[in-house]
Amino acid sequence: MNHAIDRKATLGGFIAILLWSSLALLTNLTGDLPPFLVLAISFGCGGIIGLLHVLRQGKAGLQSMRAPLPALTLSTAGLFGYHALYFFSLKHAPPVEANLLNYLWPLLIVLLSGLLPGIHLRTGNFIGAVLGLIAAALLVTGGRGIRVDPAAGPGYLAAIAAALVWAGYSVRNRRYAHVPSAAIVPACIAVAILGAFSHFAFEPSRAITGMQWLAMLAMGVGPVGAAFWLWDNGTKRGDIALLGGLSYLAPLLSTLLLVASGRAQPHWIQAVAIALLLTGAWSSLRASRLPVDNASSR
Repeated sequence: MNHAIDRKATLGGFIAILLWSSLALLTNLTGDLPPFLVLAISFGCGGIIGLLHVLRQGKAGLQSMRAPLPALTLSTAGLFGYHALYFFSLKHAPPVEANLLNYLWPLLIVLLSGLLPGIHLRTGNFIGAVLGLIAAALLVTGGRGIRVDPAAGPGYLAAIAAALVWAGYSVRNRRYAHVPSAAIVPACIAVAILGAFSHFAFEPSRAITGMQWLAMLAMGVGPVGAAFWLWDNGTKRGDIALLGGLSYLAPLLSTLLLVASGRAQPHWIQAVAIALLLTGAWSSLRASRLPVDNASSR
């Protein structure tokens, strides 16, 4: 089914990318808390905040959370599957390589979006995505070479699977453009429940400090709360090819936040990455503004 591109939805998706840039810093502030515990609490906070927002709208708000079972299953599997695979990859592979493989998802979104009805990819979309991938590679490797450890094979595969899951979810979500984005609330609650079960099954218990609670609450408000609501709307109704290219801003801004907070050191590689990302973003934006009837010639 062909859907018109909603500019406000695209802007919302871009804001979600900006919110995700704070996730690394906030995760760092959770310290030694097990990943599934962080997942359960942060998604629980996001789900509760979303539920309170919906309840303020009364009966109409509650009805807006209703979604067909396939749509709810897709959202829950996408959110939980991605994070579970990503955390597994960080536990079983060197973090630099795991992060680099994980950041294949924006490029995959651009490529897979070309299969959607009404989406016309231009050369600029591909250029923007590839430049973003190069910039992300520079950021996560610091300009150093990539070390391949055969023993870390399961971790590498998990990182690639995480990228495929998130890209597949984001593109497949277009099929449910008729479903209100408020339906992401029960998906977040389901992810919190799954995360809690996983924590009790596989992880040791930990005492939680006040700062860690604040960090997880902030995650629930922003990168694990409002961001998914905005991304859901953006992937359903916005320019998904453009959002895929702009998604590489997340690792860049994340790195800059870590540097600004004193949790990472500035490096000339970051300046190179900024230049590449700005060039890629300009290329993607320019491609998105071209008339549709020019698509076949580009």
